[in-house]
Amino acid sequence: MDDLNAQVWAVDALGALAHETRLAVFRMLVKAGPEGMIAGAIAEQLRVPPSTMSHHLATLERAGLVQSERESRLIHYRADYPGMRRLLMFLMQDCCQGAPEMCGELFADLSCNAP
Repeated sequence: MDDLNAQVWAVDALGALAHETRLAVFRMLVKAGPEGMIAGAIAEQLRVPPSTMSHHLATLERAGLVQSERESRLIHYRADYPGMRRLLMFLMQDCCQGAPEMCGELFADLSCNAP
């Protein structure tokens, strides 16, 4: 992917996350892990009407940050980890000006057990 296409995609992905509900959904799905959650449970937990939640989930899916899978009458959503990695790599690709130790603290601060 060339730089212009990557930038256009990143703007779309960041735009999808630039909404309080969608950011909360994305973080919830990342926390849920590969198993994800059904749409109704997401809407209920965030106290958002199902039709509104469908719109938010579709926006995140179009942005490449969420994947869906139909299971009978339910739609199961999970974070798209390759999409998340792609966005993080785009944001960090020019970091450190050739000195990766400059970004070491950032990664040290990340913890899968953080509250």
